[in-house]
Amino acid sequence: MTYQEIIDKYYPVGTQCRGIFLQHSRQVADKALGIAQRCNLDISLDDVETAAMLHDIGIFLTNALDIDCHGTEHYIRHGILGAELLRKEGVDEAIARVAERHTGAGLTIDDIDRQQLPLPRKDYLPETMLEKLICYADKFFSKSGTMQEKPLDKVRASMARHSADNLTRFNELHKLFND
Repeated sequence: MTYQEIIDKYYPVGTQCRGIFLQHSRQVADKALGIAQRCNLDISLDDVETAAMLHDIGIFLTNALDIDCHGTEHYIRHGILGAELLRKEGVDEAIARVAERHTGAGLTIDDIDRQQLPLPRKDYLPETMLEKLICYADKFFSKSGTMQEKPLDKVRASMARHSADNLTRFNELHKLFND
């Protein structure tokens, strides 16, 4: 099943949610593909595009009315929900893990405990180059507001609002893809 077939299955044509999802995913994909090419990363560009297009597949299951998502789950769960959905659809585990590990600059058990997040207690840190790349590229685009690319200082400020550790992890990703 292609990424487009999966999107078509869960995001009905003509809905605002689909439009937001597709625009955001395409922005992340284009940024990630550009970085992969510029940095000569040893990863498949097809995998980069597929992972970027599916990293947020679980948002429709969440209650995020500002982006036309009318599910019942807390938004922070969209990554693990998306990973479960992708596994059920038989998508490669490497792609499912991107969905599961892209939130923030990754989440640790400490983050989950400290913020009392409704997630299973485990680390959701990006480990592979593909996971790190999509996690990084995703931080530059919001699914609300103007949806234009955010400047680096705004991304860093957003990461810092969650925790100093989150900002440190983001800065490590930034260094990886910009040195």
